[in-house]
Amino acid sequence: MSSSRASNESKAEQVTIVAIGGSTRPGSSSEMAVRLAGRAAESAGAHVTYITGRDLMLPIYDTESEGRTEQARDLIEAIRGAHGLLVASPGYHGGISGMIKNALDYIEDLRDADQPYLHGRSVGCIAVAHGWQASVSTLQQIRQVTHALRGWPTPLGATINTQFTRFTADASTDDQSTAQQLRIIGEQVVDFAARRGCSESI
Repeated sequence: MSSSRASNESKAEQVTIVAIGGSTRPGSSSEMAVRLAGRAAESAGAHVTYITGRDLMLPIYDTESEGRTEQARDLIEAIRGAHGLLVASPGYHGGISGMIKNALDYIEDLRDADQPYLHGRSVGCIAVAHGWQASVSTLQQIRQVTHALRGWPTPLGATINTQFTRFTADASTDDQSTAQQLRIIGEQVVDFAARRGCSESI
């Protein structure tokens, strides 16, 4: 094994990733997609915290109040300590679901952090919809929000059309193309953090 590869694998063991995704329906396709990508990140040596489904049903983000629910505080603290994120949203009417967008809005609470917003963090972007148009437009929005929050979208993003792709309850799929996309995204999030030197970035 080369010294550079050994160095990256050592750093990967320190990588922490937060996987955010799903809908109000437990076990939704977008939740299974982010879990599949998270599994790839774990295989690459990262520790992954999953905040999915109904755990993302937070009060509307309120800029006029500093009061936060326990779930909201847990989300923010998980992101504060993370070196990267995986974000999967269902496509609702051509865009990010309100629940996922609201969860991302809470990152505003990190504006005064040493690493504000998503500064220095890689973000794997995944869109799931019943059709290509909605999945593509939703992916574009996730990337735009990531840029606005100073994050680094991974080179590969996933658009998943549930007309053709089905997930099982254990977060797997027979669609090998989709499985490959999600595996690469999970690995890219970890690789970026490792190459950047995650022990110094957060």
